[in-house]
Order: sequence, then structure tokens, then C-alpha cells
Amino acid sequence: MIKAVIFDLDGTLLHRDLSLRRFVEDQYDRYAGHLTQVPKTVFVASFIALDKRGYVWKDKVYRQLIEEYQLDKLQWETMLEDYIEHFPRFARPFPHTVEILSWLEEQQIKIGMITNGFTRFQTANLDALQIKEYFDEILISEQEGTRKPEKEIFVRALQRLKVEANEALYVGDHPINDVQASIDVGMKGIWKKESYYTREVQADATIEDLIQLKEIVAKYQG
Repeated sequence: MIKAVIFDLDGTLLHRDLSLRRFVEDQYDRYAGHLTQVPKTVFVASFIALDKRGYVWKDKVYRQLIEEYQLDKLQWETMLEDYIEHFPRFARPFPHTVEILSWLEEQQIKIGMITNGFTRFQTANLDALQIKEYFDEILISEQEGTRKPEKEIFVRALQRLKVEANEALYVGDHPINDVQASIDVGMKGIWKKESYYTREVQADATIEDLIQLKEIVAKYQG
């Protein structure tokens, strides 16, 4: 019996690739007067490459961009603060995000989230997506002082939701930080498939669209 479904945020509910590209394009346009020596397409592509799907924090990304393209008129601190302030305006959910959260709520299944990141930033993204009210518990790594794939953050989520590990599904896009880490705790690890992971992923189930969770939950309800 499944009593809770816990989600990752970036790459699972938040369509980070689309959101990031839209933000960087907008940021370039707003700072175009200081970026005349680098074409927009080059700036956007370089940012996305340096970002490494969110696993490099943006202070390093901006420092590298400023050094590589000799953007002497820009301060990385200014660009970083601009990122923190403005990225949520471009936050977009994956298709069927609200639909699956509403359905889980109707089924009286508890809904949780575990996301790595900074509290202010991730909270702003959740507000922008307008989905925060669906969640019974939200754990953000900075706030918790522990992060995926560490066991502690998964255990805390289960405790706060008041469910056992075998009563919970965890849904995420990262094979190690999400899927394997949740399985190691005793949960069912559901991989939201992403093409950039080429190795075989050991998951209890694989989905390409969030709406497929309906079938998986129904299966485990027996």
C-alpha cells in the first residue's frame, strides 16, 4: 500500500532545461550593453555547458564567463543576485505536474518533496510554479543541513510524513541522487527518464511523463 509519493524538484517537476534557457536569454538581453564582445548564442550555450545541469552553483559559472570572455564591466556578484531574483519568473513545470499532484491529493496520498539547493531560491521556484500548497512536507538541503544522496534527508522526509519506507514512492531524474538513494532507504525508486543519462538505471519503474505515475501507484495499491 502506497501512502506517500515524494518528488525531486529540478528535472522532475520543474522543467529546468527550458526554464534556464529562457532565463539566460532574457538576462543576456537585459545586460546586452555589457556583452557586446560575445554573441547571444555563444553566451547562452556557454552558460548551459558550465552549469552542468545545475550541479555547479552560479557564482562559479559567472566567474568563468567573465574571465573567459573578458567581461570586465560585469561583476559576478551582480549577475548571481540577478539570477536568484529573476530565474523564478521563468520557472516552468513539466506537463501534467498539477494534474498528477491533484490526483494524488484526491487519492488521499501524502505528497512530499526533497530537493537539493538554497532555501530562498527553491522556495521562490515553488511559489512561481504555484504548486507548494499540494505538499505535506518540503525538505530543502540548505535548510536541512543534509542533502541527497545522503540517507538522512530521506529518513527525515519519511518521519515527517509518518510513513514507512516501503509505503513510499520517490520520483526523480537523477539515477544516483534520487533513484538509488531512495531505494537504499527502502523506498520504491521511480526514475523520470532523461536522455542525458546513457547508463542503465536500476529503478523499480521508469516513466517519461508524470501522468504515468497513476498506473504505478495503482499497481502498488494492488
